[in-house]
Amino acid sequence: MAEFSWDVRSPLDRALVAGAYGARGDAGVSLTEIRDFDLVQVMARRGKAVDMAKAAKARFGVAAPQTPKAVETPDATLIWSGPDQFFVLSKGGKHAALAPAFAQSASLSDQSHARVLISISGVKARTMLAKLSSIDLHPDAFPVGAAAATSMDHTSVTLWRENDRADGLAVFNLLAFATFAESLWHTMLDSAAEYGVAIGHSEELA
Repeated sequence: MAEFSWDVRSPLDRALVAGAYGARGDAGVSLTEIRDFDLVQVMARRGKAVDMAKAAKARFGVAAPQTPKAVETPDATLIWSGPDQFFVLSKGGKHAALAPAFAQSASLSDQSHARVLISISGVKARTMLAKLSSIDLHPDAFPVGAAAATSMDHTSVTLWRENDRADGLAVFNLLAFATFAESLWHTMLDSAAEYGVAIGHSEELA
């Protein structure tokens, strides 16, 4: 019997080419794919939203977001994904066993290989994102920790703002379904080309 070996590959393997793209000079937008992460969606069962919130507080030490926000914990990021549900984003292998904490209150769905995570920054990051989304990304309207379940180029995404870079520039993280990731990646490149794009090598989640 033939033996098969399955290689784990990113949906962006063909599309992501590290280096410069678009206008020459200092890049206005930086795009980097983040790999090796766990992503689990936690969804309250009917009538169990309060119990789920208590379980989350006991497990992570902070309240899970009940509005469009992203909350940092010592070992994960909790990202609002809709009423009575949130994502748990962590470094690969760290949250494979969340089930016991939510056994009585929530259903879990492992989305680790169903989504692509892209980090977006640069002086023109907001301008580029504004071409693709109706979300108001002004710092007053979308501060650090803000999140949104929205669409870009007719593709459903989860977008949130994490801590600024050391140089003070905002950093936006985007989760997209793997099946639409390559198309969305090319759309972002086209939207950012006039500002110059620095495409980073894929990185692991810190």
